[in-house]
Amino acid sequence: MFILKTVTLFLVTAFAEIIGCYLTYLWFVQGKSTWLLLPAGLSLATFAWLLTLHPTAAGRVYAAYGGVYVFTAILWLWLIDGIKPTLWDLIGGFVALTGMVIIIFAPRSA
Repeated sequence: MFILKTVTLFLVTAFAEIIGCYLTYLWFVQGKSTWLLLPAGLSLATFAWLLTLHPTAAGRVYAAYGGVYVFTAILWLWLIDGIKPTLWDLIGGFVALTGMVIIIFAPRSA
């Protein structure tokens, strides 16, 4: 259960960050409505709050989260941007996830 909860929390955290950044991108780069900044800010605040929910040292969480973010960004590329990831994108995403698994689930004494 711990593994499922941890992975789910990382994925929700990543989507909160990507959504906040994407909405800002839509406003800044594509000239969309300034009103997008309100949900963008809320999403980024949610992202920061979600990072605090992990039950381990902050530095370890941030390091592992980076791997999940890479994988989630590849999913976003495919599902939202409509660009099919290359084999190298997928391999890189899985390497990043492997790093997350090693960092978070490695046995440790403290």
